[in-house]
Amino acid sequence: MIPTLTLKPDREKSVLNFHPWIFTGAVKQISPEVVHGDIIAVQTHQNKILGYGFYDAQSQIVCRMFEISPKPQLPEGAYWFEKIRDAYQLRQRHVASPTTQAYRLMHAEGDFLSGVIIDVYGKVAVMQLLIKGTENIMPLLIDALKQLGFEYIYLKNKEISQRLEGVSENGWLTAPYTEPLHILENGLTFKIDVAKGQKTGFFIDQRDNRDLLRHYVQGKKVLNTFSYTGGFSVYALAGGASEVISVDISKDAVAMCEQTIALNFGQNAPHRAITSDCFDFLKHMPANEYDVIVLDPPAFAKNKRAVANASRGYMSLNELGFRRVKAGGLVFTFSCSGNIDRDLFRKIVFTAAAESGRRVRILHQLTQPADHPINIYHPEGEYLKGLVLQVD
Repeated sequence: MIPTLTLKPDREKSVLNFHPWIFTGAVKQISPEVVHGDIIAVQTHQNKILGYGFYDAQSQIVCRMFEISPKPQLPEGAYWFEKIRDAYQLRQRHVASPTTQAYRLMHAEGDFLSGVIIDVYGKVAVMQLLIKGTENIMPLLIDALKQLGFEYIYLKNKEISQRLEGVSENGWLTAPYTEPLHILENGLTFKIDVAKGQKTGFFIDQRDNRDLLRHYVQGKKVLNTFSYTGGFSVYALAGGASEVISVDISKDAVAMCEQTIALNFGQNAPHRAITSDCFDFLKHMPANEYDVIVLDPPAFAKNKRAVANASRGYMSLNELGFRRVKAGGLVFTFSCSGNIDRDLFRKIVFTAAAESGRRVRILHQLTQPADHPINIYHPEGEYLKGLVLQVD
């Protein structure tokens, strides 16, 4: 018999509104036999079944629901295949093409499957399991991916998930893909390292924003900070930038950035890659040198306790960008911190603009692309925020 989680009186409203998270404070009781990672039925205090989710004994989010409906049976293999297939079909309609071979196939709550991230790089699918419950169904997820034609599947779990949730360490779940992995994104070529690269190997979520940059840089000098493997830099050169400077603190990232530029434009492209702390580089570089500055840092706020310090970091970074960019230039600025919401990020950028003393106008308000859908009932899934700003 399936274990149950019983809610306190009047605590079912969020579930009825289709929010998939149950917090410990809403729980009246849990079946004593339940084990970390089990599938569990969520019910009202009057024992009315509301749906099913993964039990998490290690988190304040005690249950992440994947089904909000009173279905009488536990999900079987076909249920999980249908979830993966539906997500795959959405990407085939709106994202994947012969010129774009990298996309997010499964975006956790955005695709109604909490705890599962799957990114696609051509023939390779990279799976990230965030909670123990999803590891328990991993064989069914692997089978679903194989049915969709993916022969090469790599497991890349976050270190924090391995430590707190007890999920598996990284490695190939099928025979390894041994050839150099190159993919196309909007017709441009990128080398992917699924084992050693950040995230699942690439920052897929900036695809649309990189393409927007391409349309603003003809004849411009562009600075790409926190450049990693050079995504924005490649698009800037493709858009006809007169010169592009890529800056990142990681020597390995800078080396891969140079390789990526050479893959697309040869050895003589108007590009330099610099290994440096980006804050230091911005502080000491001359003003009025760059027409366009890209500020795309890693997440500064890993949790809610870090929000205050992260806000100061984002404000300092943006103020530096505003002070250094040429008059009439553009700043592309981003935050991928889920704990910094869109309104807070805009307030931070407003404060930075005021401190710089420059006139600043918003040209675009940016977010994540269609293959990172946001469940309208789960606004926490909207993690990527960006602004394109005209600075006079």
